[in-house]
Amino acid sequence: MQVALQTIVGGLTLGAIYALVALGFSLVYRTMGLVNFAHGQIVMIGAFTASTFYMSTKLPFALAVVCAVVVTGLMGIVIEFVLRPLEGRDFDLMLIGTIGFGVMLEALAIIIWGATGRAVPSPINAAPLDIWGIKVRTYSLVILAVAAVATIALLVFLRRTKLGAAMQAAAMDRDAATAVGIHVGRSNAIAFAIGAGLAALAGGLAGPLLYVNASLGGSLGIKGFAAAILGGFGNIQGAILGGLAIGILDSWASGQFEGYSELVVFVVFAVFMMIRPTGVFGEKTVNRA
Repeated sequence: MQVALQTIVGGLTLGAIYALVALGFSLVYRTMGLVNFAHGQIVMIGAFTASTFYMSTKLPFALAVVCAVVVTGLMGIVIEFVLRPLEGRDFDLMLIGTIGFGVMLEALAIIIWGATGRAVPSPINAAPLDIWGIKVRTYSLVILAVAAVATIALLVFLRRTKLGAAMQAAAMDRDAATAVGIHVGRSNAIAFAIGAGLAALAGGLAGPLLYVNASLGGSLGIKGFAAAILGGFGNIQGAILGGLAIGILDSWASGQFEGYSELVVFVVFAVFMMIRPTGVFGEKTVNRA
């Protein structure tokens, strides 16, 4: 029982990071009907940027992550601006464009930071907490708290603000939204910026847990993508649930199957999707393809 609880605790930490990645995927998809295949590489850029501000410029870790969120948020706006002329004209080219941006970002990371990567020291060196025999790293609690705050802030933004409502209206019917004065292009740019910011937040938080290198985006990106699909692509609550589920499954598989853990995770994921193709909550956005 104690081992199972320890596995769940470890899985929730990874799951919170996967959930943040999944939220970025889902937000862009529910707003534009587009899967941003460069999202994993944006996670990696966020991890490198946060680690650079933290280790090289000696900024406090929290401020370094905020700087990374700002940098990648601007990057998201640039990506959306480049892809905007294709929206509503050639959806396939938009998808290919995001893949191209991903390849470019990975190459850029290797040029700037090198191919070997770096280990990021933990910003919190306190001893693990002992809760009823379960060892809980203090930094894990920080990750869970930050992810929870970011998720609540996103939900409040989407449901309680005019800009969030405009983004959701644009997602439902682009022409009708334009007719009532909603600037669809601006809504899409904001969605890309927030999605990229969530990716950077995930990457920055993952830095002290994982080795930061150019391939980090592939690992976190594919699991975040799986989490978004598992919960129901485009569904915010589903992204959270999917991220936590993939994290716990990943933690359990690592303990039971070691080197074959990722294979086990995706086999279980594939079986679930065969049973429920639309995910736990189903698709909540219009596909404009």
